[in-house]
Amino acid sequence: MTLVALTTQNRKTITGHAGMCRNFMVFKLDGPEVTLQRMVELEREQTFHELTDDMSHPLDGIDLLISGGMGAGLQQKLARRGIESLITSETDPLRALTLLAQGALPVLSPAAHAHHHNDEHGHTHDHGHPHAEGQRCGGCRCGH
Repeated sequence: MTLVALTTQNRKTITGHAGMCRNFMVFKLDGPEVTLQRMVELEREQTFHELTDDMSHPLDGIDLLISGGMGAGLQQKLARRGIESLITSETDPLRALTLLAQGALPVLSPAAHAHHHNDEHGHTHDHGHPHAEGQRCGGCRCGH
């Protein structure tokens, strides 16, 4: 059995920018059987972007986080918690889990599109997230 969380800011599809995402679907994956366990809604202070290694988190205990985009830094932060992470171009949650169970989930590299942005404190952060050909990011206003 594997506990899988999916970033779903809109509560319908797999969305990107996992570090700032506040809504997650948590599923239990037991072979081909997929069961929705719960929805998790985070406060702004609980986002992965704000998380430090010494803090507990509502998603502690999951085995895998799937998102439409996240940077290598977040992937490392999750790995330190024992959470594997994958970036996918698949946006349908149930299809993504079915493909995952079949070993056929399309997986993207976090470095597919790397850039930096300034946060509300004026700090510059590098992060990577994929953009499909011709797709604009919009989420972090990177201009791509």
